[in-house]
Amino acid sequence: MRLTLLDGSSFVVCDERGDLGGDAAASGFFAADTRFLSRSVLTIDGERGEPVSFEQGAPHVGVFVLRWPSGLEVRRELFVGRGLEETVTVSNPTAREVEAVLALELASDFADIFAVKRVEDLGAPGTSEVAPTRPEHWKDAGTVEFADDGFPARTLVHLAPPPDVADGSAATCRLRLGPGEEWRLVVAVQWILNGTPELDAAAFGKRLQQDRRERDASLADWWRSAPTLEAPGEPALERTWTHSLADLAALRLRWAGTEMVPAAGLPWFMTLFGRDTLITSFQELLLGPGPAAAALHALADDQAEVDDPERDAEPGKIVHELRRGKTALVWTDRYYGTVDATPLFLVLLSELWRWSGDDAIVRALEQPARKALGWIESYGDRDGDGFVEYMRRGSHGIDNQNWKDSWNSMVFHDGTFAQAPIAPVEVQGYVYDAKLRTSELARRVWGDEETAARLEQEAAELRERFNEVFWLEDRGWYALGLDRDKRPVDALASNMGHLLWSGIVPAARVAQVAERLTSGPLWSGWGVRTLAADEAAFDPVEYHNGTVWPHDNSLIALGLAQAGRRAEASRIVRAHLDAAPFFEYRLPEHFAGFERRDPEAPGVVPSSARPQAWAAGTPLLLLRAELGLEPDVDARVLRVTDAELPEWIEGLSLEGVPAFGRRWRVRVQDGRASVDRV
Repeated sequence: MRLTLLDGSSFVVCDERGDLGGDAAASGFFAADTRFLSRSVLTIDGERGEPVSFEQGAPHVGVFVLRWPSGLEVRRELFVGRGLEETVTVSNPTAREVEAVLALELASDFADIFAVKRVEDLGAPGTSEVAPTRPEHWKDAGTVEFADDGFPARTLVHLAPPPDVADGSAATCRLRLGPGEEWRLVVAVQWILNGTPELDAAAFGKRLQQDRRERDASLADWWRSAPTLEAPGEPALERTWTHSLADLAALRLRWAGTEMVPAAGLPWFMTLFGRDTLITSFQELLLGPGPAAAALHALADDQAEVDDPERDAEPGKIVHELRRGKTALVWTDRYYGTVDATPLFLVLLSELWRWSGDDAIVRALEQPARKALGWIESYGDRDGDGFVEYMRRGSHGIDNQNWKDSWNSMVFHDGTFAQAPIAPVEVQGYVYDAKLRTSELARRVWGDEETAARLEQEAAELRERFNEVFWLEDRGWYALGLDRDKRPVDALASNMGHLLWSGIVPAARVAQVAERLTSGPLWSGWGVRTLAADEAAFDPVEYHNGTVWPHDNSLIALGLAQAGRRAEASRIVRAHLDAAPFFEYRLPEHFAGFERRDPEAPGVVPSSARPQAWAAGTPLLLLRAELGLEPDVDARVLRVTDAELPEWIEGLSLEGVPAFGRRWRVRVQDGRASVDRV
């Protein structure tokens, strides 16, 4: 069993005993994309304990209780902050004295996170082999040091009290406990990278205490500010909502000192991701403007300034992901191989303004927004045909640079792969939406009527040309994209569902698109598949070629609701609520696209990340879609649909939704939703 504790980009992967390097695959203590502790295995008299219980009251704290044949019990409390602190409490509940030898085996290999994962998702150069454990050096009786060769990283492990014997990397303590007596060992793991200051054991212990107070206070503030949900007709909604809030709280990064920015997912993607961070922040607007504002500022700070083919960077482009480990050293700390983050940056800026009415942030981010527009209009449209395309330019990197970024995702109906440059269907919708939204910001906030009128005209032209080129009249759906020869990639896929969210689909085609999405081979019964079941490349467990992705479905549901197809939107919402209990009310990154056969569970994909940010944000956006909850920036109020709602949502109350500097309450009574100021 693999368990995780985390605080931003610092996290622990361990087994059910609290051991690192024990039974959990790819375990360790990680920070800055580096494994600073690869082994921490506790034994008593040469034996590992029997797990009794595990409790995790907060993302950054875990408590493990173990028992030994001698009768001794051990409570291991692990805390993750700017380091790792473990408190080992050994107790003797027996009526006799017990003598024992406790040993803690320690090791560090300073492996890059991609090497540990053993999958080069980033396509970075080098091998994925993990280097041997580094030799240890005991600085004093209570501190052991590990250092890497050729990489500026060190690990200090402070033990109090110091061990009786330090044999290599194993610390051994001789215990003699009378009936009812306890003994305590505190293990503090300090990671050092690129010359960060080293603290002595006492100073480091004080810093960890301060960390603990700060993390506890931050989490308490999160729960105090979060809207409260009561859903008497649907307990699964309440439980899924609560799990989502807990995961979103856990998946936050401290950026630029104090800002809390959504990361992508645990354990391999605890960093700033352009696309993932933007979509998660969009989903999270029900919780307030903070995550979106922080994400926009962080991404603006890392917006590309130069044309750098090796990093797929071009002026104005929004970053794909940031890295700090050995991958960053041998390749790049910033990679820009994403085609959709740049228009999504503009979409989120607009949506934040629509929920907050905050002109100040739109003015503060005017230049990054204009640079993003510049990238769309120049570098994004590589050949001047009016559509935004992608093509990897670096010797390493991602080949498919839309949200389905696996190597085999862009396929024709017959299973052959599309060749870059590729213009993905959903990205054209994002660009259309971004231009219309930015036109509104230019007119109403920047006072730039010329830019506003130009963007409106460009959006109208894009809409007309897009619907001429991408619509497959003989198939009745939109092409997945255009390949390098401008041939429509004719597979039936979920991507076109994002077009409804963007508003680029003409009213006459909305019903047909809605039917394709929520019935037939694209519909699994648990949600919209990424690829239809009758496509040659379909595989119900393949990453982007047949699985069901909750975040994908949440954007589709929102688009359906906004386009007036409420029944189809509700079908997606209901399917995901039905699936949630099978995943312990925590929706995964993706699950299998097998046909639904009640009462069988939806298929689990073992590699699917949980928690994962935009999966955690899915229930929030699904609830927004079901309620028809939308901001009215002119009236500075929230509004809900006047349509009749499904029976299961009767009696729902969502209280404390932040918008326009106020709090709002949404209630459902007699099949109708209403909203009022708290």
